[in-house]
Amino acid sequence: MKKGLIALSPLFVFITFYLLTSIVAGDFYKIPITVAFMVSSIYAIIIFSGKPLMARINTFSRGAATEQMMLMIWIFVLAGAFAYSAKQMGSIDATVNLTLMLLPPQMLLAGMFIAACFVSISIGTSVGTIAALVPIAAGVAEETGLDNAMMTAVIVGGSFFGDNLSFISDTTIMATQTQNCRLSDKFRVNIYIVAPAALIILVVYLLMGQGTSAPQHIPPVEWIKVVPYLVVLITAIFGMNVMAVLMTGILLTGIIGLVTGGFDIFEWFGAMGQGILSMGELIIVTMMAAGMLEIIRQQGGIDFIIRQLTRRVSSKRGAELSIAALVSFVDICTANNTVAILTVGGISKEVGDRFGVDNKKCASILDTFSCTIQGIIPYGAQMLIAAGLASLNPVAILPYLYYPFTLGIVALLSILLRYPKRYS
Repeated sequence: MKKGLIALSPLFVFITFYLLTSIVAGDFYKIPITVAFMVSSIYAIIIFSGKPLMARINTFSRGAATEQMMLMIWIFVLAGAFAYSAKQMGSIDATVNLTLMLLPPQMLLAGMFIAACFVSISIGTSVGTIAALVPIAAGVAEETGLDNAMMTAVIVGGSFFGDNLSFISDTTIMATQTQNCRLSDKFRVNIYIVAPAALIILVVYLLMGQGTSAPQHIPPVEWIKVVPYLVVLITAIFGMNVMAVLMTGILLTGIIGLVTGGFDIFEWFGAMGQGILSMGELIIVTMMAAGMLEIIRQQGGIDFIIRQLTRRVSSKRGAELSIAALVSFVDICTANNTVAILTVGGISKEVGDRFGVDNKKCASILDTFSCTIQGIIPYGAQMLIAAGLASLNPVAILPYLYYPFTLGIVALLSILLRYPKRYS
């Protein structure tokens, strides 16, 4: 018990340090999240027992520089370059003007949520959806006076709708593979949980949007400057790799900007450089979080949680609750919903089979709860990239994440109330 708690203590240090210092300061912007991760990362290296200092640092570094982490950093770099060059060229302004022209003001919140749901279920990735839509949402917020953090949260929430449901989502594939069930069967269970949550939030956004007023004057839409975003969305929907999508967007932005006189070649390069630099904090946080979490894993923190959550299971409902708690906590510890499912998928199937949990329901629980947690942790990749693109502190977005919180509540009720009955 003691060893397990010590292994998990870097995570507690991070949360405690960040929350306490922010509360004392009375402002969550006072303490950079990078400083909180630096403190907890140093602490993790110090308490890593049984190895010399250099070996501990190497373990941290391996966790920070995994193939998956490097891929995520590449996405950050490309997203930053695309967002800033598109802004410099006028693509964001043009797309925002088009959105304002097509959607009545009272439909803006609901419309952006529907767009995020549609794009995410089409491309199967929350990260790609956020990279494509957050700059537009931030522009709409600026033009209409809506809260930037709220508009960003609308996109983040909608992005997890598809991450949870899409047939090409890596979390969906991983959940069904570990539980030995078909994608279509897991979808049938999932839709009973996800649809009510999405409909509730859609109604909330419709009601919230009633007081939204349209800008006094909407400038004419420069259609040619909308093309980069349209191409990004269309290529993403057709399944192109997210990195290829962003590179295509950067290239199109450059060509259109040079042709229309939006910028010269050096201004284009400067905009891309500024965008890449704007992602610096996100990259640092991502690497420090991954390094710290690797030390937690090496010290046995993940195994400790698995043991503690599964040892007292005695019923089907208890088994489902333990699976939900298990994948949720591991996601908190790894900040990656796919890795969380992969880590606990095997033990979840064992627990589920022992207590008669339907494989389809088990897959749904794994995917839904991992997406819920991933959607609200401020150091997750999705929140970090959204915050970076919207120039916000990730914590500022947290109170407006209505959909992930609602999804979590509905998913919990589905376990407690044995819903849907057919699969419970």
